Amino acid sequence: MNPVKGGSVLVTGGTRGIGKAIALRLAADGAARIALGYMRNDAAAEAAAEEIREAGAQPVLVRGNVASEAVIAELASHGPYAVVVHNAATGVIKPALETEDKHWDWTLNANARALLSLARACAPDMERGSSIVAISSLGAQRVLENYILVGTSKAALESVVRYLGVELAPRGIRVNAISAGVVETEALDHFPNREAMLHAATTRTPAGRLVEPDDVAAAVAYLSSPDAEMVRGHTLILDGGYSLLV
Repeated sequence: MNPVKGGSVLVTGGTRGIGKAIALRLAADGAARIALGYMRNDAAAEAAAEEIREAGAQPVLVRGNVASEAVIAELASHGPYAVVVHNAATGVIKPALETEDKHWDWTLNANARALLSLARACAPDMERGSSIVAISSLGAQRVLENYILVGTSKAALESVVRYLGVELAPRGIRVNAISAGVVETEALDHFPNREAMLHAATTRTPAGRLVEPDDVAAAVAYLSSPDAEMVRGHTLILDGGYSLLV
């Protein structure tokens, strides 16, 4: 039986873009209660909560930086969870020599350390068959323009996934990541080379189109299902074949 059905799930960064698509997919798959972590856009959060209600699940909104100990504690308090999805991401988009140490701390803490914090806070109460899924990006393994801080944070995120995948396996908790290609969401607005990224992804992807939020949501649904029982500590590349090209 799929633990999502009738269970509670958590999606950080769950009120917009990819995160909202993931939350709606898990609601469609039968989740009864969905905690949505978000940073600051209250209007978007309320709108997302209403969509979750319409999809038949009870939304719980938790506002704040997922790198904060207090926010992690509040998110965990709404468990136990059948699925925890760490989708929230932030970061300073600059060339390496224009970055500062405070930019490193901000980006690494929210994107990578927060996954470990979530696991420490949530995993003790999660039942066998539950899942933790992290959302990564191709910049974890490839060099993308202006992406040194976020790319490094995503590489660290994937490493945390491997360690948690092994350490939580005896508890019956699966831990995996999804490395998505370029997805056209509001997050791309922070990239000075946004249009070039979209053009390259559109013209070079063998599948002939961009990755969409629903593609990522479908992959989360798979990794959260009993069908993925033997997938542990893995990073699933979801890019339509883009990264296969030289």
